[in-house]
Amino acid sequence: MSPDQERDLLERCQVVGSQDFEEAFGAIYRKYKDRVYSLAYRITGSHTDALDAAQEAFVLLYQYISSFQFDSKFSSWLYRLVVNASIDHLRRTKSRRRKAELPLDASGDALALRDDSVDDPSDAAGRSEMADRIQACIQRLSPKLRVVTVLRYQQNQSYEEIAETLGISLGTVKSRLSRAHLALGEILRPILERAEHGPAGSREERQEESA
Repeated sequence: MSPDQERDLLERCQVVGSQDFEEAFGAIYRKYKDRVYSLAYRITGSHTDALDAAQEAFVLLYQYISSFQFDSKFSSWLYRLVVNASIDHLRRTKSRRRKAELPLDASGDALALRDDSVDDPSDAAGRSEMADRIQACIQRLSPKLRVVTVLRYQQNQSYEEIAETLGISLGTVKSRLSRAHLALGEILRPILERAEHGPAGSREERQEESA
C-alpha cells in the first residue's frame, strides 16, 4: 500500500459510521494488525496479553481515527495507541510474565544475535535460547525503558520516530535508551558469562571432542 493509498483510506475514515468508513477502516486494520500485535507482544512478553492489548488498541483506533490530523506519521500515531494500551493492560492485570508464550521471531532484530552463517543445530538451539533470555530480560525493564528499547531495537525506529511515537523530546529518548543500556548490561552480564563459560563449551571445543 502506497502512502497516497493510505492517506486516501484515512481520509475516508473521517466520516464515522458510513459504509465507506467501515471499508476503509477494514483495510487499515488488515495492513497494521500484525505490526500492532508484534509491538504489543514485545512490550507485554505474553501472547495472551498482546492479543488483549492489540484488541484494545484497535478499539481506540476505531473510536479516534476520525480525529487524526495528518500532521504526523499515521504509524507513529497508531503505535502510541498500542504502547499506551499495552502498558495500561499490564497495569490492570499486573501481569509480569518473564517467559514469552510464543517463540521469538528474531528475524531482523538487533538483539536477536542471529548469525545465518552457523548451521550447527546445537548452535541454533543455543541462539534461540539466548534470544528468549534477552527477551525475558527486556521484560524486567521498567515500562518506560522497555518501550524505548522495543521501539529502537525491535521495531527499528529512529530516535526521531520514537520521540514522535511517544510524544517525548529527543533528549528524553536518548536518556531513556542510555538508562536501558545500563540496566540491560547489569541484567545480561551473568547470563552472558554463563553462556561463555558453560559446561557445553564452544562449538570448536565440541568439534575437537568429537574428532
